[in-house]
Formats: sequence, C-alpha cells, structure tokens
Amino acid sequence: METLLGFDFGLKRIGVAVGNSLLRQAQPLTIIAAATNDAKFDAIASLIAQWQPARCIVGLPSHPDGAPHEMTVRCRRFAHQLHGRFGVAAVLVDERYSSAVLTRARGEYIDDQSASIILQQYFDDPSQSEHAQS
Repeated sequence: METLLGFDFGLKRIGVAVGNSLLRQAQPLTIIAAATNDAKFDAIASLIAQWQPARCIVGLPSHPDGAPHEMTVRCRRFAHQLHGRFGVAAVLVDERYSSAVLTRARGEYIDDQSASIILQQYFDDPSQSEHAQS
C-alpha cells in the first residue's frame, strides 16, 4: 500500500488531498495559505514528513481545448519543485474540469476538495493502475 498526496496548486492557496493505493479513495486534507513560497514549502515539507507519500499528484490546468496557459507552466514548475526538494515522484493530471463539479458558498475555499478530485481522477484512470499496484 502506498500513500499519495494530491495538490491543487494556486498562487494564493494550495489545496491538498490524501489517499492510498489500497482503497483508491481521495480525501480532502488541508489548504495551505502561507504568504511566502518558503512558508508554503515548509508546510508541504511537514505534510510529506507526516504522510511519507510514494507520489505527489499535481493538477495540470489548461484551456478547454488543451492549450497551455500561464498556470500550466506554473503547475509544471511546482511539480518539478516537489520532486527536486523532496525526492518524491510527481505526476501531472489533467484538471480542466475538476472544479466544474464543485460549488461553493461565498467566501468558502474549496482548494482541498479540488485536490481531492484531482487525486481521485488519478486513482480512476486505468492507465495509472500499474502504478497503484507497485
């Protein structure tokens, strides 16, 4: 059994979810809303130390037609930083429609729920099944 962390990267907040390869069910974990990048990565370091994930799953946004935009590049960089700083494999998952299924009340943050949907997409993708069993 492997633990996986899912991330919905944003400039202001980073949603985090957790799941494992046995149950293949993602759960919202937390929202990181630190003011600086160093503080954000300190919070991520604590989560990685606590959960010791085999992989980090990062949502990769793009335009509806699949074309990249500014956040696509930033999310790729974030995934590379996770791998470089913590030595954990980072897998990118298309998140184009992940927030379309969520509704929120005014002022409510749903980044952790978005991360959960991203991680669940990874679990539900048949092409990822060989990773889940290893």
